[in-house]
Amino acid sequence: MYTPEHFRVREPAALHRIMTTHPLGVLVTAHGGVLDANHLPFEFDPEGGPLGMLRAHVARANPLWQQGDGDVLVIFRGKESYISPNWYPSKHETHRLVPTWNYEVVHVHGRLVVRDDERYLRGVLARLTRTHEAQEPRPWKMGDSPASYIDTMLAAVVGIEITITAIEGKSKLSQNREPRDVQGAAETLRERGQAELAQAMQEPPTRSGDRPS
Repeated sequence: MYTPEHFRVREPAALHRIMTTHPLGVLVTAHGGVLDANHLPFEFDPEGGPLGMLRAHVARANPLWQQGDGDVLVIFRGKESYISPNWYPSKHETHRLVPTWNYEVVHVHGRLVVRDDERYLRGVLARLTRTHEAQEPRPWKMGDSPASYIDTMLAAVVGIEITITAIEGKSKLSQNREPRDVQGAAETLRERGQAELAQAMQEPPTRSGDRPS
């Protein structure tokens, strides 16, 4: 991923935030010289290895799991938005600005291993369910369905885990613009319902790009 230094994200906490708040990742694999991409909700375990581990499941009908273990890439994309030059106060003085796109993204490199066992799957699915049902008035749980039905559903999926070998992050949030331009764009985004992206743009570490090695 092309990443100018002022857009590079190095802090583990910032990388993990994007991965956990936007858990639907794009799993990119290569088999027989052909690239494939699958969109999967991932569970991130920071204690699963030196850099952590990702866990997920795929349909048994998906040929992905039959291709064996191997090196993979998972892409997590955070908030993003088109940015108009008209949102920058300096544009109205110099007229030397062009449109752009602001976004946050994390690329996770790792080694995929297939886990085709029921106990593993139950654990992954139970944790994913607890996480994503937490805001519901009456959170759904696997025990709400007949055991025979859950057994059938479990038999139709296969588990995967990815031991992370490298993580790279990019937050392109107008760090190369004047503070007043960052403020102007962020205010417009907030008015248009993009409060999360606006907040990220206005956080001092993100805006300055001054991150430790």
